[in-house]
This record gives sequence, C-alpha cells and structure tokens, in this order.
Amino acid sequence: MTGESKLEKKPLPQGDSKDAKGNQASQGQGQEAGNAKKDEKEQQPELSDEDQQLQEELELLVQRLQESDKKLYKPALEMMAKLIRASTTSMTSVPKPLKFMRPHYETMKTVYKQMPDEQTRQLCADIISVLSMTMGSGKDCLAYRFLCDRTQTIGDWGHEYVRHLSGEISAHYHDTTGDFRIQLIELVKQIIPYNMEHNAEADACDLLIEIDHLHLLAEYVDESAYPRVCLYLQSCYPYVPEPDNTIILETALQLARKFHQHTQAMRLALMLNDMGKIGEIFKEPKEPAMQKQLAFMLARQQVCIELDESVADYDDLMEIMSNANLNKHFLNLARELDIMEPKTPEDIYKSHLDNSRSRFASIQVDSAKQNLAASFVNGFVNAGFGVDKLLSEDGNKWLYKNKEHGMLSATASLGLILLWDVDGGLTMIDKYLYSTDDNIKSGALLACGIVNCGIRNEVDPAHALLSDYIDNQNSCMRIGAILGLGIAYAGSNRAIVIDTLKTVFAGSGKTSPSVEILGITALSLGLISVGTCNAEITEILLQTIMGMTKNDMKDTYTRFLWLGLGLLYLGRQKSTEAVMMTLEVLEEPQRSMATTMVDICAYAGTGNVLKIQQLLHICSDHFETTNADEEKEKSKKDKSKEKEKEKDKEEKKEKEKEKDLSPVQAIAVLGIALIAMGEDIGAEMAYRSFGNLLRYCEPAIRRAVPLALGLISASNPKLNILDTLSKFSHDVDAEVAHNAIFAMGLVGAGTNNARLASMLRQLAQYHSKDPSNLFMVRIAQSLTHLGKGTLSLSPYHSDRQLMNPMAVAGLMATLVSLLDVKNLILNRSHYLLYTLVPAMQARMLITFDEELNQLQVPVRVGIAIDVVGQAGKPKTITGFQTHTTPVLLAIGERAELATDEYISLTPVMEGFVILKKNPNFVK
Repeated sequence: MTGESKLEKKPLPQGDSKDAKGNQASQGQGQEAGNAKKDEKEQQPELSDEDQQLQEELELLVQRLQESDKKLYKPALEMMAKLIRASTTSMTSVPKPLKFMRPHYETMKTVYKQMPDEQTRQLCADIISVLSMTMGSGKDCLAYRFLCDRTQTIGDWGHEYVRHLSGEISAHYHDTTGDFRIQLIELVKQIIPYNMEHNAEADACDLLIEIDHLHLLAEYVDESAYPRVCLYLQSCYPYVPEPDNTIILETALQLARKFHQHTQAMRLALMLNDMGKIGEIFKEPKEPAMQKQLAFMLARQQVCIELDESVADYDDLMEIMSNANLNKHFLNLARELDIMEPKTPEDIYKSHLDNSRSRFASIQVDSAKQNLAASFVNGFVNAGFGVDKLLSEDGNKWLYKNKEHGMLSATASLGLILLWDVDGGLTMIDKYLYSTDDNIKSGALLACGIVNCGIRNEVDPAHALLSDYIDNQNSCMRIGAILGLGIAYAGSNRAIVIDTLKTVFAGSGKTSPSVEILGITALSLGLISVGTCNAEITEILLQTIMGMTKNDMKDTYTRFLWLGLGLLYLGRQKSTEAVMMTLEVLEEPQRSMATTMVDICAYAGTGNVLKIQQLLHICSDHFETTNADEEKEKSKKDKSKEKEKEKDKEEKKEKEKEKDLSPVQAIAVLGIALIAMGEDIGAEMAYRSFGNLLRYCEPAIRRAVPLALGLISASNPKLNILDTLSKFSHDVDAEVAHNAIFAMGLVGAGTNNARLASMLRQLAQYHSKDPSNLFMVRIAQSLTHLGKGTLSLSPYHSDRQLMNPMAVAGLMATLVSLLDVKNLILNRSHYLLYTLVPAMQARMLITFDEELNQLQVPVRVGIAIDVVGQAGKPKTITGFQTHTTPVLLAIGERAELATDEYISLTPVMEGFVILKKNPNFVK
C-alpha cells in the first residue's frame, strides 16, 4: 500500500504529461458517451416484468382490433376495459394502462369507425373517453362519453374520470346550445349523485354553480350531506358575483327548510333580508320552544314581525322580539361575573401609574374639555349597568361642571348608563326634562332616545316624550329630540315616527331648519329606516338636497344628508339605480360625494371586489397643488398686475377644486372598509391597500384611513392593526392623530385589551398638554372598557354570518362625523358620538329551558375553526375551556355544549339559546 501511495505522489516527467492529458481527454469523451447512453436508458425506464407483460397484452389487444376477424373485437375491448379499471396507482401519476395506451390513441379512434355493431361501438367509445383524460384535447372526453352506453354508471371508471368530465362540462357548457346542452344536463344528473355518495359535495356544488343549475341540488342532498353542503354554499357567498350570490343563499335556504332546520333557515333568510321568507319560516315550526328561539334570533337582528293575537304564546313571543328583557338578562350576567360595582373615570385612566413628573404638568389642562371627556367615559364604561358614581347620586353637581353644549352630552350619558331599561330609566331622566337650562333639557331628550335603543314598547314612550320638541324654537332642543328619535327607533321603520320627523323638512317660516338640523334629521331617518329602501323618505331627502343653495351645500353637515340617503339602501346592492340617476343632476363635488356614499352603503359587507377596485381608483387620483404656480409667479414679478390677478383667480379655483374633491376620497376610503369587512380575505387585502394609501396619498385620504382600519376590525384587536394605528397616533397632521386614537378605541371596543389599555395610558401622558388629543385618548380608553368589557361594537354575529344593519348604520354615522373631526366632534357636535349606541350589543351566551327559565349548563368555549369542505365530523373549536353559562364570548370564539343532557335548538350558540332535554340521555 505504501509503495503505491509513494508512486502516486511522484511528479510525472515533462514528456509524459502530454500523454497523460491525452489519456484524460479520451477518458472524458468515453464518459460522455457513457452518460448519453445512460440518459437514453433513463428516458426509457426498464419496466418490471408485470408492467412489461401489461404493455404487451395491451399492444396485442390493439392489434386484434385492427384484424379482420370482427368476432375478436368485443372480447378484446372487454379485456382492455378490465385492465384499465384494475389499475390502482396513486393519483399523483398517470395509471400504467393509460400510459401504455398513449401511442395507440389515434389508432383507437380509427378502429372506432370500423366497429360492426352498436354494443361494441359503445364499449369502444367508453374506452376512448377514458383515454382522452390523458391524451385528448377539447371535447374528446365528453364527445365519446355521449357515444357510449348511457345506462352504465358513471363511477365505474373512478373518481378522477368523473372530476375530469366535470371540468370539461363546466368549461364547454356556456358554448353549447340546444340538444347538446340537454345531453350535458343529463350527464350532470349522473355526476351529482356520484359526488354526493363519495363525500365530494363541494365538487357537486361547484359544477352546478358553474353551469347555473343550482336548483338541481335539492333533489340529491340527503340529511347526512345537508350540513356540509349548506356550510359550503354559505362560504361561497362572498366570492360569487351578483346575482349568483343570492341564488346560492336561496338554494341553501330551500335545503334548510326541506330538512326542517328552522334556525338555519331563519339565519339564511336574514342574510337575504327577505321579510316574506322570514315571516313564513317563523310560522313553520309547531313546537313553541323553537318559535321562541326564532324570536330571539329576530330580536338580535332587530326585526319585529306582526303576529296575530290568536297565536299560541303571543305575549311571550312579542316580549322576546321587542327585547323587553334585555336589560334584565344583561344585569344577571353582570351579577354572575361580579362586575356590578360602578367604575369612575379615574379607574379607567389609572393616572396613578403615570410618571410623577407629568402630574404637575397636567394641572394646566382645559378642565371643561376634560370634564366632558369624563362624562363620556362614565357613560360608555357603565353602559347598561344602571348605576354610576357621577350622575346617579347628585347629577346636577356634575352637570354644572360642564360648559354649555358640554351639558348636553353630559346629561345624555345618563341614557347610556340606563341603556335598555325603559321603565326604570325614564323616571331617572324625567327630572332633567324640567331643568331651566336648555342644554340639559336637550341632553335629557337625547338620553330618553338612547334608553329606548333597540327596545320596542307598545306605548312608544320615546315618541310620546320627544315628538313635542321636534319644532321647538331652540335648535339645541330640536337636535336632542330628533337624534333621540333616530337612536330610539333605529332599524324599526316605524311609520308614526317617520311622519313626525318628516315635518322638519316642511319647516314653517318661524322655524326654518338650519343645515345642521336637516343633516341630523336625515341621519335619524336613515337610522330608523336602515336598509328598507323607503321610497317616501328617499323622495323627501332628494327634494331637500335639490332645494339647497350653494352655500348650504358647502356646510359640513350636508354629509349627513348623503349618509341618511345611503343608509336607506344599506346592503341593497342594485336597488339604488333610480337614486343614482337623480343625484347625477347635482354639481361636482356634491354629485360624487352623494353617489359614492349611496354606492358604498348599498354594497356594505358584501365583499364586492369590483366596487372596491372602483373606490381604490377614486383614491388614486392626485390633484395638482398650487405650490409650483406660486414659485413661477415669484420668479416673474415684473409681469403686469392684471396677469397676476388672473393667476390669483386661477389659483383660488384650483385650491377650491383640491379641497372639494378630497371629501369624495375620504368617503371612498371608508367605503373600502365597509364593503370588505364582511369577509376575512377581503379585509386582509384592504389592510394592505390602506398601508399604501397612508404612505402615498392626499391628506384627506390619510385622515380617513385610520377610521377605515377601525371599521374593518371593530371590537377585534388585531396586533397588526393596533400597531399601525399606534404609529399614526403620533402623526404630524393633528386630524390623522385624532382619528387614529379614536380608531384604537374602536378596534378594542369592549375587549378590556391590556396591551391596548397600556398603549392608551402612554398616549395620555404624551398628549397631556394637548386638550384635543387628550379628549380623544379618553374616549378611546372608555371604548376599550365599554360596558366594563361586556359589550361589543362588531356588527357581525351568529358566527360572523349575519351583519346587523343597525350596528353598521351607527358605526358609519360616527365615522362620517369623524371625517371632519375638528368642526364636529371636537367642536360643539360631540353628541354625535352617541350614534355608536345602536352598534352596542352584549357579547354573551345565556341558556334557557323551554319555559324560558335561566339554565346553568357547562359549555366549552374555544377558538372557532373553519371546517368547510372537511369530510366526517371535524372538531369545530380548539384550545377550549369549560365554563358554566352565562359566559362572555370574544370575537372569533365559539361555544358548544359540554353535556349530553340537553340539546341546543340552534347550532350557533350565541346570545340567548333555548335548550331542550335530551330524551336519550342516561345518567
């Protein structure tokens, strides 16, 4: 060994080195030739004995088909079919027989034409149809399928063949007509049952959606497949263009009614917003407990159906639908959670945690503004609990710590504290109606409205109290009464209230209404008739808009006329065409503002991608600023004065144009959030678009983006959104900072989120010398602890399937007023923050027995999992904890019963749920 190694290490003599190189070269060529041969071998892999035999058999069968003896054809074809069917390989590769038959595809087509009799020809067509999965182009697979025996079951060739056929049908269906189309439908009727049997419900639904024949689905769905089919159809809803999306929901509704799933059917009818169907479904179930459960669902969506008094349990059903016991149940929950102790604003601010140095600095703060903030904080934090530490004991003492218009909001906060408690609340507020101060009186009127929000009462106390003040000489009183009516009857579409408010527009000479009053009245009418397309109100609002002067149009309150009009068509999609045509006669920029506002409301929560693209297009327009012109002007001072005057005029015009069109862009930004919020992927995409808008766009757009981020994630404190808002809460532009701070409160509304609370405490220190920003921080802090963490502002409920139009209307009213935060919220119109009240809902789960007595049962509460399209019975929640009802549900959480003793009447356990005893339960 050592000798060899020494030899290797010896250097070669000079002469030999060339030979060595020559040898190396010849070796290299030899290797390349060897590699080439190897490649050829790799391209034609060596077949195993079995595969070799299979290939030879198939080639022999193809040869037989080309021979003259026609008797051999049929057995040869049968043998070939048997071999192809027997091939079970993984679906990632082409089955072996199909691979070996590739070279003979054209031969088979030629052979087909020479087949002697019908039966043999059909069998041959069948085989060619299967072969064309890997070989054919165009409609081969379909064409030969039609030529084979129709009585044969389609599943004989396996699942992949059926999927391939489905793909070809959906690709070619719309190009076909007449007879061929009828044949295709027949084929579809064979495919659907096969898919249903083999847990491929999603494929069946997709095929029918592609060919617009979803009505065929009902024939083939059985009770076991129904839940998966229905879930899949609902999840398709946001991704399908109109009008197909409503057809999908109607099909799901039809299925739910077929299998007597009343609660599911009601949920779908509410998604469709179809009052006729809602009424029919409500009357379907014969069990009183099920009707009560449906009544609870309607109450949550603020829908009230007129019932005959002859109906069994009439009183109970009306009581449930009118939400009369909402306050009682909410207080029961509070007692269970032991949070009845009222909180003071200081409990929320936690200023004792601040650095001691800033304490002395904070003495100089504008105290009237801080007292006003404390009034709001006190109201929002103790909302619905009926007791607080500022107003309940000696209210006057606190009220007079506020200045003029501040008293209005301070008194109105009493309505928040007594929220939903109509009987007890009105007596508490009554004494303030006799106050000598008009602002306090006005606040008391607004408080009466707030207390009644979402509650229906036969005697209409809010209307009785407020209607007398609608035509009051004092505009402050009128505003309190008008907005109070709007909040009290939000979503009710009550004719008597609408008639009362209509009189404002007809204003007599003495009390001709200001633009502010017109705007607030339009907003109230929009809240009352949200999503009803009420033609009477539409006409009045359009007449009012047309009759306004140019100066009136420039008033900041006109935005509420557009919003009121838009809210009438909330979620109604194409119903707005006539209104849009009428608005076209307005001048710019009012025309764009009005049409954009109506359009975004009509598509609220639909996730319509085309509308979002249009809105992004509006946002992408840049208006030329006049700085460049000014610089040119400075350099050419020697020009005559007349030319300078002309330039000045042009500049003013351009400046006006720049100011004018920016509100349209701000509305468009809110619109992106309003449309995208209903669907997670859309919301995520919108978040990314907002990042770009913040970086590159006009000031008006930057001011609106924080509000849009708040709307897209109301009561859902996602970290990425909170971080973005936190960054913009220190922005140079004061209005961007105000809106970002408010949006932080909106995103964390009612969650008690600790991270957000500490962020806001730091902001309060940072802005301690800036009264406006500090005011906004206080509002955001109170929203974070809304109802001590029991209330939510999210407009979505029932597993995020249903959007509450009232809640969207309330959020939009607040956000639209924040678009001009300096002149509205931070000036005299801070009472507009109370338009959030219709969006407030308790995020609780309370269980009852069939007699409506409260039950305490164990439930598992965990993070909801999306189980669309999963086979079997997958788990719907993860990381759960077991609690006893009543419990609080955070956004994205789901509850399910942890006991077999009871059965829930509704699959979605949220809000008020009735349980019935399980007859098969054995202890």
